[in-house]
Amino acid sequence: MTDVNRWLLPDGLEEALPRAARRMETLRRAVLDQFDVWGYDLVMPPLAEYLESLLTGVGGELDLQTFKLTDQMTGRLMGVRADLTPQVARIDAHRLRDSGPSRLCYVGTVLRTRPDEWSGSRSPLQAGAELFGHDGLDSDVEILRLMLATLERCGVRDASIDLGHVDIYRSLARVAGLDPVRERTFFDLLQRKAIPEIEETLNAWQLDAEIGRQLRALVELNGGAEVLAEARAVLAAAPVQVSAAIAHLETVIARLQESHPDLDVHVDLGELRGYSYHTGLVFAAFVPGSGQEIARGGRYNDIGRVFGRARAATGFSTDLRQLLRLVPEEGEAPRDCVIAPAEGDSGLDAAIADLRARGVRVRRLLAGESPDAVKTGRRLQRRGREWVVEEL
Repeated sequence: MTDVNRWLLPDGLEEALPRAARRMETLRRAVLDQFDVWGYDLVMPPLAEYLESLLTGVGGELDLQTFKLTDQMTGRLMGVRADLTPQVARIDAHRLRDSGPSRLCYVGTVLRTRPDEWSGSRSPLQAGAELFGHDGLDSDVEILRLMLATLERCGVRDASIDLGHVDIYRSLARVAGLDPVRERTFFDLLQRKAIPEIEETLNAWQLDAEIGRQLRALVELNGGAEVLAEARAVLAAAPVQVSAAIAHLETVIARLQESHPDLDVHVDLGELRGYSYHTGLVFAAFVPGSGQEIARGGRYNDIGRVFGRARAATGFSTDLRQLLRLVPEEGEAPRDCVIAPAEGDSGLDAAIADLRARGVRVRRLLAGESPDAVKTGRRLQRRGREWVVEEL
């Protein structure tokens, strides 16, 4: 590598310069404050863990996204976290061991081998909240409301919600007798909404006519909340789990509209984010003009089973780096800073300490540093026996 290339960063890895870093830190603190007032306790998982812990349960989907390394102390393989959710699930199941519902939150950088599909980043600043120990409507609605409140706190006030439920496709696939390969094949076709391929595949598999019709219908069961009424009619002969899932979606939407009457809600029964590990409601948030989701989540029950204690769970996560790009940067005046001379007496030291204790930003010049090089309108000057702040 030549000298001129030494400053280049790997693709998908970012740094933040002072102005952006300050905005990012302000956003991070706002998000944590939002989680805190909702009763969610902050946890800080480690940057790396042994692979058998990091890639179990929900984490198994992250195998290809995980950087792996050898622990020089034990010889065991470790992974750098590509998602914090499995770590938080481990903390709830194995370390905290609460008997009732627990609410945990986190903010931290993750590292991925490939660019994140949301923003092209390989190092998102992931923030999220998880609710463990409750399997029901109330916890699903709480997490959705918290996600909306968090986005609004970050300056995103026009988000729309996309809802789905994995039990609908999973139940139909089970009744159809699809083996894991076929189930995954058809799942991929649904995600691409490849209607000609879907019809060709169903004809080739020679499934029961009714179940084939129901599977085919999933690709077009998307739109506003009224789609659920259509789904009830089209899937009337489906297993009871399907009607229960539709009823759950209807109630979730009704509860959301109580608190957010102007919320734009979209339903898509063929869109199944995280299908391999989610067990119920799945959702994502979008903003107008962007096809990329800005937050996502859903229910993933039994997440703690691999850690010795199965727990119902639901949660959401977002990338603060992506959110920061969505929020317009308002004109910000340079940060106020008082400039203190390099040399003085004990009174100068005391004056600087007092200002800093009161939250005033003070920069003390170094020997030979010119105060004219610092853009600020205030100086710490000696007047008689006192050191005072003066405007210039």
